Amino acid sequence: MILELADIRIQPGQQAAFESAIQHGLATVIAHAKGYLGHTVHHGVESPERYVLQIRWASLEDHTVGFRQSPAFAEWRAIVGPFFSAPPVVEHFYLV
Repeated sequence: MILELADIRIQPGQQAAFESAIQHGLATVIAHAKGYLGHTVHHGVESPERYVLQIRWASLEDHTVGFRQSPAFAEWRAIVGPFFSAPPVVEHFYLV
């Protein structure tokens, strides 16, 4: 299992709209991707424009190849991308 961690910064004042959009994108796009195992979304307390998205994938390739190189990635970015104030920082982790 691989954990994708995306550190997302959005435009000020867009929290409610972003939260609706990210939940929609997760349910309609990400959840149908091969290798998707689940997700969590965390909202920053001290930094209200910051979100941390965690997605569990069966393998690194399920995210980096199967999803990122598919048309679904463009669909996902069309839903959440307009809210970004900067590109998300995305890293992958494995359980030790």
